[in-house]
Amino acid sequence: MFDKKSKANPFALSLLAAGIALASHSASAQTASCEYIVNDDWGSGAVATIRLTNTGSSTINGWDVSWGYDNNTISNLWNANLSGNNPYSASNLTWNSAIAPGQSVEFGMQVNSSGTAEVPDISGDICDDSADNGNGNGNGNGNGNGNGNGNGNGNGNGNGDNGNGNGEPTAGVFRVDESGNVTKNGDVMPVQCGSWFGLEGRHEPENDPDNPGGAPMELFVGNMWWANDGQGTGRTIQQTMDEIKDLGINVVRLPISPQTLDPNDPQSSGDGILKNHESVRQDNARQAMEDFIVQAAENDIQVIIGIHSCSNYLGWRAGRLDATPPYADTERVGYEFFRDGYACGYDGVGPDVVVHEYNEELWLNDLREIAQLQHDLDVDNILGIDIFNEPWDYTWDQWKGMVERAYEAINEVNQDTLIVVQGIGSTLSDDTHVPHGDTAYNPNWGENFYSFGENPIDIPRDRLVISPHTYGPSVFVQNHFLDPSQSECEGLEGNAAGEAGCNVVLNTATLRAGWDQHFGYLAGQGYAILIGEFGGNADWPLETPQAQQDLWSHQAPGTDLQWQEMLVDYMVENDMQGCYWSINPESTDTWGLYNHAYEPETNEGGWGTWLDFDERKADLLRTLWGENQ
Repeated sequence: MFDKKSKANPFALSLLAAGIALASHSASAQTASCEYIVNDDWGSGAVATIRLTNTGSSTINGWDVSWGYDNNTISNLWNANLSGNNPYSASNLTWNSAIAPGQSVEFGMQVNSSGTAEVPDISGDICDDSADNGNGNGNGNGNGNGNGNGNGNGNGNGNGDNGNGNGEPTAGVFRVDESGNVTKNGDVMPVQCGSWFGLEGRHEPENDPDNPGGAPMELFVGNMWWANDGQGTGRTIQQTMDEIKDLGINVVRLPISPQTLDPNDPQSSGDGILKNHESVRQDNARQAMEDFIVQAAENDIQVIIGIHSCSNYLGWRAGRLDATPPYADTERVGYEFFRDGYACGYDGVGPDVVVHEYNEELWLNDLREIAQLQHDLDVDNILGIDIFNEPWDYTWDQWKGMVERAYEAINEVNQDTLIVVQGIGSTLSDDTHVPHGDTAYNPNWGENFYSFGENPIDIPRDRLVISPHTYGPSVFVQNHFLDPSQSECEGLEGNAAGEAGCNVVLNTATLRAGWDQHFGYLAGQGYAILIGEFGGNADWPLETPQAQQDLWSHQAPGTDLQWQEMLVDYMVENDMQGCYWSINPESTDTWGLYNHAYEPETNEGGWGTWLDFDERKADLLRTLWGENQ
């Protein structure tokens, strides 16, 4: 309106600017249609939605609306802050405060009624008085997905995650029963699960010609662009879903990172970044995640969505939301993808470190966004949210508080999903010891629930899934895996044990004592226990980078498979379920349920080409699921 370099009277200009601002505010105050929609009405109660649609030309930042009933009362409300008592008011949460032009924000509620679900007028500074309210109670021409057009007043769009044409709920309601079983819509559902990774980010080598040192987020599909001279393998996500369903898998754990939620992240799309064949390549990681969830729902496969790291560049090593270098794999033999140039926090990092800032506020907002997916995608298969992967760099008190705040954030948005919680570790990054029972039995990252017994997580038991991670020697050689007759190996683990020529000699009683102390003692107490990651390289120490093979060349192959068999026997006896890591075979230390054409040093061009199931692992899962009796 005026030249900011003008030397005119600054006081007059400030008055002019204030007048313009006031006029602009007045002109844009009536910028949204505010609709009250009855989604489902069963006589004594109803589910309703208030939808705020920005009809103006500028973004609405913050909103507050009010309404009242003659006879109805609110019993529960989600996705907004509620105040008042008929009349009621609702205001935005942090994550849904902004409404872009043409976009909508919705919040929902359950009301008690006396035979009639009322449709009140909605008022507020942003509300356009001409907006109509609608009755979309699902008694009209609804389709099977609950998107039915109601026969009521106004526009009547039920938009229904809560109702179909017969007034029946379609959203999957997941709970844990008194025996610790996961249920869906009241029916016990065995959790026969595998992890399918890639969307959380992979690590490209520094010599990659197109994306050196990158961390692209792309679901592995077994169909890379270079396979068969550029023709691809023809494998699709649907083929894999068919095959894993035939095996018995009904749940997929899907790891993501915060960047996966951003469709515009530079590691999310583009030639030279994504490596899948163009016939199965997605537009971006966010779209790939959403499409996968919808496709899984169509195949009656449930999903657990997990935040696997604070950054796609850091991966599994992070251990905390604001992780900083140096990281735990600095001395890892044969490992190439050190990420000391990246961090999720600023504390103590140098000027050359790239910081992908993450903190509790951002994390809780991401959890809310994930919780909203069931509504946004109109699916019924989001069994749980695995809130953060292997938080080994927290004490139990710290992690417990974070879990309880995560539950509150998720529950603001979605009361139908479960909260999947991993354990902690044994030692913090500053070498602080964390209690985990007898120190002879060291837990894996994510395995330690020892302190839960005296200081349990304070969230409803019917929403909580205890989800420890535990692995055998192909991931890390713990001291209690070693032959106790080798006195020279006392206190050694990992690389040091290999260099000393220590033998891995697994003892069932020793392994069970550790599992009992770390998480097994909770079995039979009414908690759902789902081992969130287990698995391993059945041929270890073969089929590993050459440096690892050299380190453990004295060890006979097959020890890790023996460890897996011992764990599965323990799980069966204690009625535990689990998510096998992993369905896809691109994990260097565990490989996967599918065999892989890739072999280190001999067939590196086979990377990303999947073969048939490894029948040893498939048979292990059949045993876990009670099919080998």
